[in-house]
Amino acid sequence: MRKKFKKKIINYTVILEPAEEGGYIVYVPSLPGCVTQGETVEEALEMAKDAIYGYLETLKEIGEEIPIEK
Repeated sequence: MRKKFKKKIINYTVILEPAEEGGYIVYVPSLPGCVTQGETVEEALEMAKDAIYGYLETLKEIGEEIPIEK
């Protein structure tokens, strides 16, 4: 018997700001406290994906609702 999995793709806006010491700081406005950084734009965006994934996994673990950006 095969299990069917539903995968929902949720997009979030990220804001990159140049850091004073170099690199970029990334904020995810729809996920309060979800902040990360990277040395390059590419690295910062990859770090943002990881941070968002971790944030959402934590919300699921504690039974909180997943925010949907409008």
